[in-house]
Amino acid sequence: MYLWIWRHLPGPLPLRLLQALLLLGAVVLLLFLVVFPAVDQVSPWSDVTVDQG
Repeated sequence: MYLWIWRHLPGPLPLRLLQALLLLGAVVLLLFLVVFPAVDQVSPWSDVTVDQG
């Protein structure tokens, strides 16, 4: 899959590296802003109680 993406990026090597980094950043941003908050609402690990004993 990564090789397929790399082969379809246009331009010389420096431009491909920049495009790959931008694509990676977009995926990370999408995960943090959309996917993780949606999963957090339905996960059972959100209800944590800490008692001082």
